[in-house]
Amino acid sequence: MSGHSKWNNIKRKKEKTDSQRAKIFTKIGRELSVAVKEGGPDPEINSKLRDCISKAKSNNVPNDNIERIIKKAASSTDGSEFESITYEGYGPHGVAIIVETLTDNRNRTAGNLRHYFSKYGGNLGSTGCVSFMFSPKGVIILENSGENISQVEEDIINSGAIDFETEDENIIIYTQKEYYEQVYSFLKNKKHNIISSEIEMIPDNYTELTPEESEKVDVLLEILDEDEDVKNVYHNLK
Repeated sequence: MSGHSKWNNIKRKKEKTDSQRAKIFTKIGRELSVAVKEGGPDPEINSKLRDCISKAKSNNVPNDNIERIIKKAASSTDGSEFESITYEGYGPHGVAIIVETLTDNRNRTAGNLRHYFSKYGGNLGSTGCVSFMFSPKGVIILENSGENISQVEEDIINSGAIDFETEDENIIIYTQKEYYEQVYSFLKNKKHNIISSEIEMIPDNYTELTPEESEKVDVLLEILDEDEDVKNVYHNLK
């Protein structure tokens, strides 16, 4: 499953300016709050919150901030005002794109996304226009310390994962959606350092472009990712 780009996005976010990091913290804070309101403040029984916490830490959100957001959301009696809406479309050169949003104003979000796709060489489509090219899979990222790598690989195989790859100082593990929790628990019990974990939309096949063509797609992906209502962006660009 080479070509996985979500972790590359996370790494790029770590290099953002202070103002951009503040925006990322705000977006992740929104996700944390919604997860708490939907499933409670205990990440041991609320897997969505657990994954949000993992995402927050991978983006360098301070633990104090995470705990404060969770406590505030747990003590609030207000219902969640945000709703999850997924949009689909094509970027430049036919690259398939899925955009997951968390919004309190669907008209604003839809208008913004339509503008981004149109301005940067893409086309926002209808529901289902590209999602058939993706499959939901668990993606678990472990720290690769370089020690006992054979044992780590054995544990990954025994966990029930379907594939894994090493990228820089991390190991990216893929699971079937229905076995995601099982694989996560197995690796956690084996005391592996889990950096990030989430159900993601993974493309069944990738589109390979020239560097010049890819650059045009990257511009649209960056613009989408920076919108305050956008939670996740998935694509099939290799």
